[in-house]
Amino acid sequence: MLRSLLGARKCWGLVSRAAGQTRHSFEVSPAVCTVSRRHYSPPTHIKQSAVANDSGTMAEIKLEMMKRLGLEPGYHPLPKSREHLLKYQPKLEDLPARAMQDSFTSAMLPLSTDRTLQDKYVNYLGSVRLGRLLEDMDMFAAWCCHKHLKLPNLPEGVHLPYTFVTILVDRIDFTKLRASGTEDIRLSGHVSWVGTSSIEVVVWLEQMVNGSYQKLTRALFLMAARNAINTAAAPVNPIQPANDEEKVILAGGKDRKRQRQIRCAESVFNVEPNDPEQTLMYQLYKRTTPGTTLELNKRILPPNCRWMSDSYQMSTIPSFPEHRNHHNRVFGGFLMRSASEISWAAAFLYCKKRPKLEHISDISFEKPVGVDSFIKMTAYVVYTSLNYMQIMTVADVLDTQTGNQVTTNTFYYTFSAPDTVTEVLPRSYHETMWYIQGRRKFEASMGLK
Repeated sequence: MLRSLLGARKCWGLVSRAAGQTRHSFEVSPAVCTVSRRHYSPPTHIKQSAVANDSGTMAEIKLEMMKRLGLEPGYHPLPKSREHLLKYQPKLEDLPARAMQDSFTSAMLPLSTDRTLQDKYVNYLGSVRLGRLLEDMDMFAAWCCHKHLKLPNLPEGVHLPYTFVTILVDRIDFTKLRASGTEDIRLSGHVSWVGTSSIEVVVWLEQMVNGSYQKLTRALFLMAARNAINTAAAPVNPIQPANDEEKVILAGGKDRKRQRQIRCAESVFNVEPNDPEQTLMYQLYKRTTPGTTLELNKRILPPNCRWMSDSYQMSTIPSFPEHRNHHNRVFGGFLMRSASEISWAAAFLYCKKRPKLEHISDISFEKPVGVDSFIKMTAYVVYTSLNYMQIMTVADVLDTQTGNQVTTNTFYYTFSAPDTVTEVLPRSYHETMWYIQGRRKFEASMGLK
């Protein structure tokens, strides 16, 4: 218990950063753009929670969540009905307020001692596979939702009449530390804001390095509480801040909700580009069109550039019950891992050198994916700047009977390369929209807007 609380005090500074956007400073040279990120604030005090906050290993958390939900081990094409739990769903006014420290918890990935686990997490250079960590962070965010819930009127022995689904991941920032695939990793987090049925969770990762934990990454998950059969929203406990720190974090959650709504409304897929962006679009047109009026239907590629249409990687992935979540749909963490790995491959093959993942922004989960689906992942290089590449990865579910496809997810990744990368340029109007959207995502991830 003491060890967990020390970890909480050590990590809590990160959470206070969640109240505002992470900022960046730049030092630009002709060959490389270097980013300095302030991911974490100095450690601050956290009061001791009324509940134990050490949840064991991620494997133990998975089993505990299944137990709470009343799910049976193994795959069942027609899982046991949970409809009888609907009558136990509480009303919002029956739910007591909770402090953030009530949901604070931590869990371990014992990579230093579990050799079987190592094989799943290590890459060929001995580093950790970041996609695996994204899977764990998604599951851990759901566990924090479990810790936040308190149902005083639920009879003893009755399973939890809730399910939790991931709506979006707001942003994930990475430190300069290269994570090892053979050292323990600790996940920590807590609920940072709630609506009526939506729950924001901040999750961060640390790894044991030379006897102490060093920061790896932080993410903000927006989860939705659903009823026992996942057909309607379910209310969650409101937050009553326990101290001034929690008041700041809660205010930040409200602001982040507002910013998400603004970003969605201003997307180039919803409204036309602004005046500076339309000027940029015209400049792109002039750069890639011959000067003579006799060749207006011809496009030319400037030196040291590549067409966007030639700068993508694609894979088709059959999903299996292994990839399911607690309600027999494809686990969101699996989609995140698959997208991150194809994006990394696209960045690697584009710059011909091993890239570093700097930032993931605005992962949205638009539609559920069945465990019998074929998922097509396409990763496009949509924007470049000096030694940075902005990747847009689109996940489509293929209908095996008709051949139709439906987009379920869009992911945006920022990678850095050791050297300046070839500039990518759009050739069609819809690619220009991708270029503008990718530019926006890049500037947001770099703290330029």
